[in-house]
Amino acid sequence: MTTALAQLSEVIDVRPLADTLASSQTTTLLKTNHVEVIRMVLRAGKVISEHKAPGEILVQCLEGRITFTAMGEQKQLRAGDLLHLATGDVHAVEAVLDSSFLLTIILPSRKA
Repeated sequence: MTTALAQLSEVIDVRPLADTLASSQTTTLLKTNHVEVIRMVLRAGKVISEHKAPGEILVQCLEGRITFTAMGEQKQLRAGDLLHLATGDVHAVEAVLDSSFLLTIILPSRKA
């Protein structure tokens, strides 16, 4: 995974990668104490096995098609689809086609 962190008030291009998808890599776009945004790039057939995130997550498919398995159900996400999961929900992802999607992790507040 590469890191190209945006600065405050910087515009981040999240349009589909289109012709450059095949040569692109997963990139962290933004990371603060409260939120992390990652552009995930998965080749067709790639599987990310079951895991949990440290906070609520939003998954927005930008291009391609992914199968998201959560709470015992498979959900097909295509360009324009958005999925929300609670903190700690076990999930897995499989790319049906070469795909890119935004993964937003909303981190819980840390109490002092």
